[in-house]
Amino acid sequence: QRGKVLEEEEEEVMMMAGRAAQILLLLLSLVIGAGARFHRLALKGDTRSRVHLNTFGFYPNGTLEVNLTSLKLKTDVALDKIMIGFSLAKTKTDGVAAYTVDESNTCLLERYNTTSGESLTLFNFDLKQRKVFMKKHGQQKKLLILGPGHQKKSETQEAENVKKEAKQPALKTRRKREEAETKNKDKDAAKGKVKTVKEDKKTEKSEEVFELQFMNGSYTFNFFVKILSVEEEGLYTLSFHNCHKAGPGKKNAVGFDMTIEIMARNPKNYLSAGETPLPLLYLVMSGFFFVAALFWVSLLLKHRSSVFKIHWLMAALAFTKSISILFHAINFYFIAVKGSAIEGWAVMYYITHLLKGALLFITLALIGTGWAFVKYILSDKDKKIFMIVIPLQVLANTAYIIIESTEEGTSEYALWKEILFLVDLICCGAILFPVVWSIRHLQEASSTDGKAAMNLAKLKLFRHFYVMIVCYIYFTRIIAILLKFTVPFQWQWMYNFLVEVSTLVFFVLTGYKFRPASNNPYLQLPQDEEDVTMDEVVTESGLLASVTRVKKSNHEREQIRDSSV
Repeated sequence: QRGKVLEEEEEEVMMMAGRAAQILLLLLSLVIGAGARFHRLALKGDTRSRVHLNTFGFYPNGTLEVNLTSLKLKTDVALDKIMIGFSLAKTKTDGVAAYTVDESNTCLLERYNTTSGESLTLFNFDLKQRKVFMKKHGQQKKLLILGPGHQKKSETQEAENVKKEAKQPALKTRRKREEAETKNKDKDAAKGKVKTVKEDKKTEKSEEVFELQFMNGSYTFNFFVKILSVEEEGLYTLSFHNCHKAGPGKKNAVGFDMTIEIMARNPKNYLSAGETPLPLLYLVMSGFFFVAALFWVSLLLKHRSSVFKIHWLMAALAFTKSISILFHAINFYFIAVKGSAIEGWAVMYYITHLLKGALLFITLALIGTGWAFVKYILSDKDKKIFMIVIPLQVLANTAYIIIESTEEGTSEYALWKEILFLVDLICCGAILFPVVWSIRHLQEASSTDGKAAMNLAKLKLFRHFYVMIVCYIYFTRIIAILLKFTVPFQWQWMYNFLVEVSTLVFFVLTGYKFRPASNNPYLQLPQDEEDVTMDEVVTESGLLASVTRVKKSNHEREQIRDSSV
């Protein structure tokens, strides 16, 4: 009977997991889109006042190309009353994204004529005159921004300058170089007044006017940005603004259809400054997880007599995690080199990531309930936890896929990001309940039956496991996020590093606490019906070294009861 119950329990859990996997694979086939640094966003009938288009960390010589291929307005409002355009904001502090632009309800374009210390560039569209007025504020006054048709000219000028420099004879000796430098200084001193005036005029030119093309009922515009110096490097946020204030119920709202293409890159690759080390980081961490998984399998083979099915589930989790972040490293490598991921590798990463997420929470929930360690049969409360956690994991992984496969500017992006954060916290909280129930069960058992020492050891183990889960959640969900918003933009990869290292430490400690041990007397399967509800902890910690088990028959138990009466 016990064997049938166990098989039914396993089949029920596997069926739930199988249904979840089918739903996720179906969703994967519908929304799969490889992450890229070539962004193309298409919006239809949008009425939002602010659309966040892209955030990217630039090093010197990094470039940003923005091509507004189509902008169609759907409104009866007069053109001279519509205020729309772009903003390019640099963070005030290196590590925090430029959320300061939304500090008030006023539209950012309304600050066009105001002077502020913010590092900000505004593009204000004059739809009636078909002009784009650009104004730089703060540190961006020296930022190189070229409008339509200027990019090719600048590239040809740079090529001509390189050719001229190549034709000039090289100065080999130090004396000749020093003589040339002094001559140039004398010439500059003689013409100093003229040069300073010209340079001042260039630096003071913080406002420019560009043409806004109009054809077939749609507006087009493009511009090019280049980061020239270390002072200009940082985390830049590009946004589109629709500043017309609609009445209640979006009455007289200015709707628009927009198609825009964005290409951001650094000198060496297409990754943002904080993402540059990620391919190597994920590759190294994949190796660590793979070595840990191999060691765990060798331990299971060494102690075959005391291995439960959940031990092999833990091994599968470790291997899946290793393969998942290996595909993640490959994905980031192709994004760095080509600007977009190869779809096959992206699909493999999503599949292994989904399997890893499902295995992680199922394994933690099974360990928390004490299944195979403390008891063989899942109670109704335990089954309800699985009925909650597995669908929530489906929802969380759905949100993750949608976030990864859609552009930041879509209206669904922010919604699914909030859903992912909320559902992930609910899942983390849900897996704590089985551990708490197991601790209470062991507390009651240690005070009622004659196996106090064994139950106290189990109790201590599950208390440790509870603390480990809380610390894991705290480090990966709270500390890591705080780190992401406080470190400089070049060091934002530390967030990913902390998450992966915390996960590795958690896996290692969980394996150590629940490792199989052939010399542990508490790993023996219970032979009597009274022992079915409580099985033995898989551990060989020093706490159980002096504990021995006396096996009593039913006749001996009856004699003990009679004597106690």
